[in-house]
Amino acid sequence: MHKNGTKAVASFGSTTQQWAVMGALARPRVRNEGMSVKELIGFLMLSRQNLSAVLDRLESRGWIEKVKDAADGRSRRSRLTAKGVAIWDEMLVAIGEFYEASLAGLSPEEQLALYRLLDRLKDGLAALGVEEDAAQAEGA
Repeated sequence: MHKNGTKAVASFGSTTQQWAVMGALARPRVRNEGMSVKELIGFLMLSRQNLSAVLDRLESRGWIEKVKDAADGRSRRSRLTAKGVAIWDEMLVAIGEFYEASLAGLSPEEQLALYRLLDRLKDGLAALGVEEDAAQAEGA
């Protein structure tokens, strides 16, 4: 998935990690206010170290900006710039073609089953992370 997904957005000079971050920031309910690093880590299930490097690259390209959090002026939120929105809209065509080609061998019913199974796997992995965090807190 990673190798072929990277090919889908390579013409934009992008990676699948950048694609994931931009997609998270492009969602309608967060597009204006952006997301904190903590929110992005939870949503994308990435490490802080990996995410920070991706955010820095996206910011250096002018695709995202870091703005003060309206609720807490000490905190920063990342959001797409106008240039980032335009690039994201262009990337969506390539991403759509990638998904269409990837899922072409599956019937609509099989695609739905796959989505449901992947959601269950994601929930299971998230629960493991919560259990590990609780165990680490107890040992601290």
